[in-house]
Amino acid sequence: MNESNDGSSRFAPYAWMLCGCFAFAWMSEFAHQLGDHCDWRIVALARSLLAFVFGLSLAKACGVRLVFRDPPVLWLRSGAGSLSLLCTFFALTRLRTSEVLTLTNTFPIWVAILSWPILRVRPSLTVWFAACCGVLGIFLIQQPHYDEVPGIQFAVPLALLAAFTSAVAMLGLHRLKGLDPLAIVVHFSGVATLAVLVTWAIGDFPDLKPLLQTNHLAFLLGIGVTAVLGQMCLTRAFTSGQPARVSIVGLTQIVFAMGLDLAFGGKPFDATTLAGIGLVLAPTALVMAGKTET
Repeated sequence: MNESNDGSSRFAPYAWMLCGCFAFAWMSEFAHQLGDHCDWRIVALARSLLAFVFGLSLAKACGVRLVFRDPPVLWLRSGAGSLSLLCTFFALTRLRTSEVLTLTNTFPIWVAILSWPILRVRPSLTVWFAACCGVLGIFLIQQPHYDEVPGIQFAVPLALLAAFTSAVAMLGLHRLKGLDPLAIVVHFSGVATLAVLVTWAIGDFPDLKPLLQTNHLAFLLGIGVTAVLGQMCLTRAFTSGQPARVSIVGLTQIVFAMGLDLAFGGKPFDATTLAGIGLVLAPTALVMAGKTET
């Protein structure tokens, strides 16, 4: 009985991670499907605001003490995460879900590189090799449809910026072990909501007419629900398992996204795009696997 329980506990973090990846893949696909109908700022607001409301309600129900001003690194985590959210949701309305998630999941490479100036940990040759392969893969992903969608020339760089800012947020999160995960989620979601509202004041005000259609509202609600479910599952995964190994399982998010791309009527992936995805994912997994050995 004890051996069975031990086996289940060892498998649990990976199961949580798989569930989180599945939820986030759906969230991303909902956002992509709304790209032709809603301003990306409306989609991003649904992601941040609904997550804030659900997270705050859960925190209050669980008696979690919320934090606002201190510690300062919490603002670094929330600010970087908010910028990552903005960049990601812009890209999701221009590129296929799996392509965006492939680009944003390069953040482990950025974490390793940023660890040099921040943590005084010099990147290994494996990290530099992974970065070079990733650049080539990004080039291949970008080529097949560079001019197909308005604004696509900004989507790839912004997806990469999302990965970079995610790395900054992860390094900040590493220093917040003493705070309850729900308190961190609520703070981040609140800051992200304010950041999205700031973008509403830039340029033309978003057209709210799409909100009159029930199917669009259902997709926006789906974004909020899957975002909260995904965040809860990932929190459970990272608090109960070895982070580097759990992160490798996180790459299944791209596999789920590729399946959803096809299920929602997307065109089959051409060889160039598949090669680019492989060149990004393989070295990223290699960097993660290297961390598990330390």
